[in-house]
Amino acid sequence: MEGSVVPWIENAVNTHTVQASAPCRVDMGGTLDIGTFYYPLQHARPCTFNMALNLRTRVELHPYRKGWIKVSSRGFESAAFPFEKAPFHHALGLMFAVAVHFEAAGLHIMIDSASPPRSALGGSSVAAVALVGALARLRALAGYEDLNLDQIVRRAHRIEETTAGVPCGMQDQLGAAYGGLNTWHWEVGRDGLAIRRKAVATRPGPNDLDAHFLVAYCGIPHASRDINGTWVRRFLAGKDRLRWAQVADCVHRFSRAIEEGQWAAAAAAMNEETAIRRMMTPEVLDDIGAALVDAAAACGCGGRFTGAGGGGCLWAVGERGAIKRLRQEWRSILAQRPEAQLLAVNPDMEGLTIAS
Repeated sequence: MEGSVVPWIENAVNTHTVQASAPCRVDMGGTLDIGTFYYPLQHARPCTFNMALNLRTRVELHPYRKGWIKVSSRGFESAAFPFEKAPFHHALGLMFAVAVHFEAAGLHIMIDSASPPRSALGGSSVAAVALVGALARLRALAGYEDLNLDQIVRRAHRIEETTAGVPCGMQDQLGAAYGGLNTWHWEVGRDGLAIRRKAVATRPGPNDLDAHFLVAYCGIPHASRDINGTWVRRFLAGKDRLRWAQVADCVHRFSRAIEEGQWAAAAAAMNEETAIRRMMTPEVLDDIGAALVDAAAACGCGGRFTGAGGGGCLWAVGERGAIKRLRQEWRSILAQRPEAQLLAVNPDMEGLTIAS
């Protein structure tokens, strides 16, 4: 295919400039959004919570050499391959997989993420959502049918799961697409999975939320597949199933407390969920992460790793005064490791945006 190009994209990418962006997230209850868990745990009403952050991943589409795909992303070395040889087991393999799905040869995909690379904020899934949205819009400008928000989510998730070769959840893609604060209920109906979204309206409103939470990058990248793989293997072997039902209950209580502005109750539910995870997999927190979580509890706040832990980011919730005290404690702990830092973030209420 070298030297050729799929017909639809050549004129479209030379005629239209398409940009898309989507927010990353902090979360609670992840792993329950994997079918391995939510099908047998229907009795426990499995759900996950996430809050989108104003750390956005932006995607731009530009013309490139015919028959080739190039991907450039901050924090990674740029890579270009012939369309038919684009590798999916590459650091940027998910982006190549999305491009190949859309037959997007002759394209330079430029990605810029405001979050630290491999920070457990859902970055790769967010980039996939933005890229699927951008390519779907570009294809629509060429006269093909566009995708709606739900279709973008499911397409990005399916490509990621099949490319990864391991079970993957969908909450990261949903948070990127819809933004805001949401509880995602993983319900199974007559025709299979029926995701129910419950938007969480907080007291106080979103403009005051920044006084009730913190997000910290612990200075080392995460490796969620290793920890998630452990959880999946143990669950399949019949282990920890009662604990996962308890995790679901923690998420229900956490979400309800956030909506009611009961920050101490939210902190208690978060700490209980974190403790359950640490019993199952102590490696979910390293020394710095454990110190951050312990400091949160000592200040009357909740503390939790984001995603599947093992590095990356942690977040905390609590009353205004408790968070103010914790901010100073976390700064002192984070100063022990280069690159570790508090992140300046606010909730992002918008979700996926596409401009063309």
